[in-house]
Amino acid sequence: MSTQFNESFRDSIGTIDQQGHRNYIHPQKPKGRYYNWRNLLSWFLLAFLFIAPFIKVNGIQFLLFNVLERKFSIFGFPFFPQDFHLFALSTGLSVIFIILFTVVFGRIFCGWLCPQTIFMEMIFRKIEYLIDGDRPAQIKLRNQEWNFEKIGKRLLKFVVFFAISFIISNVFFAYVNGSDKLLLYIKEGIGAHFKTFVILLIFTSVFYFIFAWFREQVCIIVCPYGRLQGVLLDNNSINVAYDFVRGESKSGRAKFKKGQDRDAEGFGDCIDCKQCVVVCPTGIDIRNGTQLECINCTACIDACDAVMDKIEKPRGLIRYASEDMIEKGIPFKFTTRLWFYTFVLTAVMALLTAMLIFRGSSETVMLRLAGQTFITEGNTISNFYEYKVINKGTHEIKDITLKLLSHKGNIESNSGDHRNIPVQEKTIGTLVVKIDKNDLKSSKERLKIGLYSEGKLIETFKVNFQGPVIIK
Repeated sequence: MSTQFNESFRDSIGTIDQQGHRNYIHPQKPKGRYYNWRNLLSWFLLAFLFIAPFIKVNGIQFLLFNVLERKFSIFGFPFFPQDFHLFALSTGLSVIFIILFTVVFGRIFCGWLCPQTIFMEMIFRKIEYLIDGDRPAQIKLRNQEWNFEKIGKRLLKFVVFFAISFIISNVFFAYVNGSDKLLLYIKEGIGAHFKTFVILLIFTSVFYFIFAWFREQVCIIVCPYGRLQGVLLDNNSINVAYDFVRGESKSGRAKFKKGQDRDAEGFGDCIDCKQCVVVCPTGIDIRNGTQLECINCTACIDACDAVMDKIEKPRGLIRYASEDMIEKGIPFKFTTRLWFYTFVLTAVMALLTAMLIFRGSSETVMLRLAGQTFITEGNTISNFYEYKVINKGTHEIKDITLKLLSHKGNIESNSGDHRNIPVQEKTIGTLVVKIDKNDLKSSKERLKIGLYSEGKLIETFKVNFQGPVIIK
């Protein structure tokens, strides 16, 4: 009987047995065209991940997420806490993109782009194949007594896994604290930065735990994306899917027998070899339909295609397809829902691009000194301010000066003028603004002030100016 309409498989997951104990998955080593493409993409993404924090654009780290010092850099553009609205907009853009991508292609991100999958399947799993062997050898090794072979392989795997986890921790340190600081700490040694070394060991242990033991449980239990796809997918979404119409036919599945006329007997093309099951990294049977645990890694497609080649049947029994494609023969179409997501995505992307283009290279914050009121000296009214100028651009801001634009008067800096501000740095100072009281129209006025660099206006902003009550 076809399992297409038997939903009992949804009552349990492949990583937990009937007694509630952990069922370790030992997937067979995949091979095939999709696996080759995933290999190429993974090596590119891994190279980017490890190299990106060490790339600099105009002296700015290519990718930096320094939460502690509140310094951020994305593709060489520096961001600050004052740019939180841009960060929020970027986050919203990412969410909309993921929603649109999921509605169209299901959980393809998990199988092809997710760092968890790439690290697990393209680094740690491959090392495991080299040390422990393929699926049968791994199962045999797991069940055998603790002898010299088992101890040796387990110890070797622990050392290699822990070393790679330590490297990953250092790379993440470069993303968070900066690659310059990482290289400096390496040069100065563990003794000079023992506390940081201990923190790195803690994160190394976390990574080791995830990739050596927790593994696919991250995708099944921890990651919310698997549950999100259940809300977003519909019959028009393209997933890694089993063609149950072709695979089951009228009489269901049956083991392959040479010389058998399967069409005459009503059997489908699925020969129940279970190659799609043993190769699955999350331990599911794709023939049961779309499931929470499926990460769209395409390992089952490659395995099934290899079997179809051997029995001289056309490939594609398992393929990228939608429910409507398989059951009704309806091709994929862009629905109103997809057009709406696309419109919103385009609008948000255009807004973010415009805000990035028109974002100034500096940001000045000027506030009146707390507890200070205005001072009258003859006809001159003076207000005292504290200012902060942040360099948000990609080049040093040189020879800064502040000038009044809206009123006649003077700005006198108590902290020294004509300063230079390096990239991603700031300067803080105090100043006094003096205006003739005859030029004031009220006791509270808004002054327009310009920030100049080497005599060129680069920013304007407004501040409040207090004076005596003017009686007309």
